[in-house]
Amino acid sequence: MTFIIVLTIILLALLGVPLFAIIGLAGLVSFYHAEIDSAGLFIELYRVASSPTLIAIPLFTLAGFIMAESKTPQRLTRLSQCYLGGIPGGMPVAVMVACAFFTAFTGASGVTIIALGGLFYPLLLKEQYSRNFSLGLVTSSGSLGLLFPPSLPLILFGLVAQVNINELFLAGFVPGLLMIGILGLYSMWMNIHLKIERIPFNLMEARSALREAAWEIPLPFVIVLGIYLGVFTVTEAAAVTVVYVLIIESWVYKDIHPVRDLPKLTINSMILVGTIIIILGTAMGFTSYLVDMQVPMKVLNFMKQYIGDQLTFLIVLNVLLLIVGCMMDIFSALIVIVPLIVPIAKSYDVNMLHLGVIFLTNLEIGYSTPPVGINLFIASSRFSEPVLRLYRAALPFLGLRIAGLLIITYFPALSLFLVNLFQR
Repeated sequence: MTFIIVLTIILLALLGVPLFAIIGLAGLVSFYHAEIDSAGLFIELYRVASSPTLIAIPLFTLAGFIMAESKTPQRLTRLSQCYLGGIPGGMPVAVMVACAFFTAFTGASGVTIIALGGLFYPLLLKEQYSRNFSLGLVTSSGSLGLLFPPSLPLILFGLVAQVNINELFLAGFVPGLLMIGILGLYSMWMNIHLKIERIPFNLMEARSALREAAWEIPLPFVIVLGIYLGVFTVTEAAAVTVVYVLIIESWVYKDIHPVRDLPKLTINSMILVGTIIIILGTAMGFTSYLVDMQVPMKVLNFMKQYIGDQLTFLIVLNVLLLIVGCMMDIFSALIVIVPLIVPIAKSYDVNMLHLGVIFLTNLEIGYSTPPVGINLFIASSRFSEPVLRLYRAALPFLGLRIAGLLIITYFPALSLFLVNLFQR
């Protein structure tokens, strides 16, 4: 029966049926076959919806949509260019830093490519970087911010895996910097190799850019420090963020009209949130059926026959998640896969915070992994380039990010360093 359900899910997905409908149908059929009251599916949906932390997702999402609609991308571009343009590979590093900041708040790498890619891509070409390098950099940078707070995928992993979200925010910080650092070193090498002139530092321009972005720069620091100093919880931080962003974008910068623009942005952001919550609720209901049928334990027993240690398990997990990351969007992948993997990972003594970082690193790489990584197609459409060219452009960055993934995977101290530091 389980095989038939899985086959049905795959067929319906290929036919383009929405994921929440597929999972909900699978859950209802499974409950009926197991003679379990179908109300169990809706109980799980209610349990998810009543989680106090869940409110952080719509609030952070709305804040991200407001920033995307405003001129925040332009201000971040100018600020990064002014302060990082003077170092070797400074312009590419500026691209990565600005994209990471933006993606951390929007939670959507495709939005970052669309919003910032159109600004950065011409600048990279103007600086004499090759077309392939520029395309690969912008495409890969779109998902760099998913490990930094207040990333929505981090919050979602915490909800699904029942892991402390504050600690997850800390766990992702150093690995996120590592990924930027690896790509930054490659960019510096390209700068030297191509003999590209650096942009001289202009104090007046730098001061002007700093003043222009002065209201947006403190935002991530206020959130992170506020949470870890005990000033507010994650949910309260989300409320502070959306109010702060609304005030500065509407009344300070006046990029957003609170009457004309805010209702549209609210509707669009809540459509995304509603999609996530529906998928989350139906997936958790279906997962409860799989747990009742001891599917994770059966998978674990099967794996134990061939995988005898944590190292081999992590290798297999990375391969699996890279495939999942390029086949599914990150929210669906987290909701569907995490509940199945968590009990198996625990049996191999994998730290749950470390597992969360591994999950998100894999899935963010999957966004730009050929042949079906979604960011490749978004960039192809945004820059009017053949997708095959995007494949070639993304490969060097893909190799470097996989190297970073291996370091993160097999050196858990990178993920746990800040967590252990703050627990002392």
